[in-house]
Amino acid sequence: MSFYQFAKGVVASVFFPLYRIEIHGKEHFPKDGAVLLCSNHIDNLDPPTVGICAPRQVHFMAKEELFRVPVLGGIVRKVGSFPVKRGMSDREAIRKGLNVLKDDGVLGLFPEGTRSKDGKLGKGLAGAGFFALKSDASIVPCAIIGTYKPFQKVRVYFGPPIDFAPLREKKTSADEATELIMSKIAELLEKHQS
Repeated sequence: MSFYQFAKGVVASVFFPLYRIEIHGKEHFPKDGAVLLCSNHIDNLDPPTVGICAPRQVHFMAKEELFRVPVLGGIVRKVGSFPVKRGMSDREAIRKGLNVLKDDGVLGLFPEGTRSKDGKLGKGLAGAGFFALKSDASIVPCAIIGTYKPFQKVRVYFGPPIDFAPLREKKTSADEATELIMSKIAELLEKHQS
């Protein structure tokens, strides 16, 4: 058993009963090949939640500060996440992200760049669109709905992969590509929020 599987099992054993997590749309998640998984961001617990809900290992790009926290930094690195410097173009993080996709892995991003203060979906940053356009990855939108209060439901929805072929062909800008991704996340949120 890999460290990732072990950590996933430990987190799942706590999160599933505590937050009554429900997973929807797992059938939309490609079984193989590169996947760019893009989700809304409502809480610091989103990365482990998406990680335990996704059927494949997710490599997250995480803020650099996390890697400096004793113990946590080592765990975050061991589960396949890598640091990104916020507020600037981080070439090393971009290279690592593209390599995950080139190796047919799953790269997890929160395109808003930071968690939402009011729970509403914010504007996406161009990075998500950049990775979508620079790779042949399937782009899977994800919506997290809930509050992470003990014993109140958190629901995770995976949407169908977004058809990016037309955007890759017509050399769309990264901003436009991100807008499309965010619109698909917004659709999932609108459809399932009640």
